[in-house]
Amino acid sequence: MTRSRSRRIAALTAAAALALPLAAVATGTANAAPPAPSDPPPPVFADAETHDPSLVTVGDEHYVFGSHLAAAKTEDFLQWEQVANHVTPQNPLFDDVTVELAEAFEWAETDTLWAADVIQLEADGKFYMYYNACRGDSPRSALGIAVADDVDGPYEDLGIVLRSGHRDGEGPGEDGTTYDARIHPNAIDPDVFYDADGGLWMVYGSFSGGIFVLELDPATGFPLPDQGYGTHLTGGNHSRIEGPAMMYHPDTEYYYLFTSFGGLDADSGYNMRVMRSENPDGPFEDAEGHDMREVRSNPDLPIFDDATIEPYGVKVMGNYQFQREVGAPGTGIGDGKVSPGHNTTYVDPDTGEMLLIFHSRFPEMGEFHQIRVHEMSFNADGWPVAAPYRYAGGNDTDHFLRKQVVGDYRFIEHDKAITADIRRASTVTLHQNGRVSGAVDGRWRLSAKNRLHLSLGGAESDGVFSREWDPTAAAWVTTFSVVGDDGVPLWGSAQAPMTDRQVVDAVLADLAVPTPVVADLDLPTVGTHDATVRWTSSDPEAVAPDGTVTRTEEDVPVTLTAEVARGRVSGSVDFELTVAALPAPGLVAHFPFDGDLTAVDDAVAAGTVTGDRIDSAGGQVSFDDGVRGQSLVLDGSSGVRLPDGLISGHHYSVSLWLKPERRTPFTTAFFGARNQTSWVSLVPEVGFGANNTMLWSGSTQFYDGDVGTRLPTDEWSHVVFTVDGGDVTIYLDGEVVHTGAGFPNVFTTSNGVFALGVNWWDVPFQGSVDDLQVYTGALTAEEVASLG
Repeated sequence: MTRSRSRRIAALTAAAALALPLAAVATGTANAAPPAPSDPPPPVFADAETHDPSLVTVGDEHYVFGSHLAAAKTEDFLQWEQVANHVTPQNPLFDDVTVELAEAFEWAETDTLWAADVIQLEADGKFYMYYNACRGDSPRSALGIAVADDVDGPYEDLGIVLRSGHRDGEGPGEDGTTYDARIHPNAIDPDVFYDADGGLWMVYGSFSGGIFVLELDPATGFPLPDQGYGTHLTGGNHSRIEGPAMMYHPDTEYYYLFTSFGGLDADSGYNMRVMRSENPDGPFEDAEGHDMREVRSNPDLPIFDDATIEPYGVKVMGNYQFQREVGAPGTGIGDGKVSPGHNTTYVDPDTGEMLLIFHSRFPEMGEFHQIRVHEMSFNADGWPVAAPYRYAGGNDTDHFLRKQVVGDYRFIEHDKAITADIRRASTVTLHQNGRVSGAVDGRWRLSAKNRLHLSLGGAESDGVFSREWDPTAAAWVTTFSVVGDDGVPLWGSAQAPMTDRQVVDAVLADLAVPTPVVADLDLPTVGTHDATVRWTSSDPEAVAPDGTVTRTEEDVPVTLTAEVARGRVSGSVDFELTVAALPAPGLVAHFPFDGDLTAVDDAVAAGTVTGDRIDSAGGQVSFDDGVRGQSLVLDGSSGVRLPDGLISGHHYSVSLWLKPERRTPFTTAFFGARNQTSWVSLVPEVGFGANNTMLWSGSTQFYDGDVGTRLPTDEWSHVVFTVDGGDVTIYLDGEVVHTGAGFPNVFTTSNGVFALGVNWWDVPFQGSVDDLQVYTGALTAEEVASLG
């Protein structure tokens, strides 16, 4: 769902950032690097959520509006402040959106608003919000306009301007013919923009009949008459192409149409692509000269066929990860994006700096999403390329010397597949003599201060070197971003030079194995700079060299040995472990919430009140009548932190009663986590798909345990979920509502964190909780029934 907005677009300089010297990696000895110029100070980020962001700039402030009536603002694209979120009567953008947009909700048969777009019209200086209500599982949509004197509202509805999804007996579609979802658009994802001559247009559409553009009246913002649905630009036959965003650039005199291919979920392969035209209403082409009007799914193949559309458009960004290898600077799993898309753009009228603004999910974090911003530059052929890392304020100069850019790079080779697979980094070396070796072979050339030309396997690509902030290493690094006529981007991120001895020592120092061991171990086999790690075990039946753990009824001591090698240098380290005995099945903790947060068993620590996040202080809770005695009441601004280590292992059950007072997307009722990238969350309403209740987990894999319905508000529901070594069963009021395999093994340590109503990210739960019980082992259906 969409965006692009800067009505005053100035000339773009293809500026990249200041270069820090980087020497080629030596074998056995370190090369001396030239003195480094000073970089800017480390950036400070503050993040916000707005799915499908659309930008409008007002003075020194930049606002984005998106789905679920979310909005955020920033002055520098680093520090974001949440302005609004969720379609509720309390949303500040309307006096009461549920009443004011009732006509749109009635037509669309939903209370969900998708990607809104706001523009300030030159005619009257007012702000016009192009909102759209959509079922989400069909093209049944209503697109309307609301107006406000101020960008942050309140907005007043002016009415619906487009409808889609007409059924028999409801009249023809907007063009006077019977609505046909294969050729007519879904009336969502608007992006309103001015052309180079001051004309006003709206590009819109999603899946169904494709992407369309309508000319608007600059005085009113409404479509000019007799256009029907407008001019078709691309897509059709239910192609998974949506979220159009238009950007005109005066240097190239092209209109750039950004879209997202694939689906928005973390497992649906969202990726951003761009095409261009000399006119706002097309025709648009990609770098290979394809007429994008002809790009549509094959009607003879199953609906949402991706294979037909995959080859087209110039890709800007898809799933990727600069994974952190053992021994590399920093901590964590590395930096990356999952299903990045639905973008908007901004070109600074004073500096020419060009930014790509979008929402993204992240590796190992399921459907959690935030706004992200990346700098863009043009390649030699006038196609935009995105920097590999998020925008961090930029540097002042663009002058790179050859000796400053030779060396090893983490290399991302994007492709055009629409897939949930994540493109992980390999290693390439740019040699002083112009050779490229490593994961790919070829030649490279530096020209015009920061321009990079790559010739790899007969394919030519062009782009820029730049200086970007690597959040994993917490350091400014040299990067490159190029794209060729095939429309496939290639990225590189420089690695600091290290000798073989330094590599081996760094990997040995960074290796760690937890003890006691309660689950299979993730034992790395590759370290930084492609070092190898080989494992041996003193007791392979307890812990195999691949990390497989077999627990018995007794504790078992094991010595794991890691041998690290790079070149002719090697070293080893031993880890003394205890494989913990299997716990006996049974009740671990029971919290009845009869007036306090204590457990029935005095040996179990009581819960503690939190603020609006799992690790924040403050907050308050109350107690009221429950299912059994009293219940815990959470007011939507506080939660309860439960004892650490409540669950350990891959065999457990959780039982609780819930009575939501209201449901908000992604809010957790019960939450448990090993860390911020590996967690289990019972969500009364997830913010995607059918918005059902879900047992949702993110880890090295993620899992969506959809129960097929939403918990009712103001009614008690009994929810139980059991995990039995990866097999998960969810019960609602005693009935099985979900079963599945492959549930992530999250609680692999004995110090996991647990909470009711809060996590690290989302709006707290508002409602009541009663009779929480946690068990080791998977309860049977009969045992679940006895708890109801």
